[in-house]
Amino acid sequence: MNRDRMPERAAPVTAGKVREITAISNPLVKEIRALALKKYRDQSRRFVAEGLKLVTDALEKEWPVHYLVHAKSASDQPALQAAAARARARGATILETTAKVLGAITRRDNPQTAIGVFSQRWLEIGDIRPATGELWIGLDRVRDPGNLGTILRTADAFGASGIILIGDCTDPFSLEAVRATMGSIFHVPLARASEAQFLPWRAGWPGSVVGTHLSGAADFRSFAYGEGPVLLLMGNEQQGLTPALAGACNALLRIPMSGEADSLNLAVATALVAFHIRQRYLPPIGAGAGNS
Repeated sequence: MNRDRMPERAAPVTAGKVREITAISNPLVKEIRALALKKYRDQSRRFVAEGLKLVTDALEKEWPVHYLVHAKSASDQPALQAAAARARARGATILETTAKVLGAITRRDNPQTAIGVFSQRWLEIGDIRPATGELWIGLDRVRDPGNLGTILRTADAFGASGIILIGDCTDPFSLEAVRATMGSIFHVPLARASEAQFLPWRAGWPGSVVGTHLSGAADFRSFAYGEGPVLLLMGNEQQGLTPALAGACNALLRIPMSGEADSLNLAVATALVAFHIRQRYLPPIGAGAGNS
């Protein structure tokens, strides 16, 4: 595999065509497998989503789709047939293959019966127009893909309006992060910015900007967040917020703890504060299908 660019693409195929592939060495399989590496995702602006649920979520949200790969043995499943028909109508190439090939693409012994290859979507930070009652979450140098994926899922569950990745963050479109989102990657807008880009933009934020910090003086449960949009900043798993980002907050919050642990997992901490900020907007138990 060339170290500097995507593997050579297979011979052009007609959009919407169905092909049967059984060899891991097939050029199309190599092209899709390469998306496990960030440099190829960046070059192609594509990524892989595993599982029929994620594929269906993406198609319902009209994400650009390039390939739908599925096990030929599952081709009689109505849900898969519907997804394949929708993807094919939108120009995707449908690849019927074996569990072995699917496992090679996803690097799993027990792969899902279907995967999709989609275009990445990014929101420009300058295009964010926060409204009253919205919550946006800024993540500073989050490094763990599982944490990032879980935070995306949490943001989706609590109705956050989007996530801003600040600085050198892990790739939200990696296989591990996409898996952890359980489909929420297709529902939550993502923006990214360097710290130098973020700080001037933050200056125009029309509501509260808060962050969790070990030196925080305010209890997150009793802080008055106000009626305007809230921007919640969460720091790197080991180092917390940078001094500049901490200084950009209107208030630094703490999560009280009574046990021996001196910190919380980033995804757990984000979930606690995000739930508290958003709880008045959440439906009562029994009022919505999303109650768990």
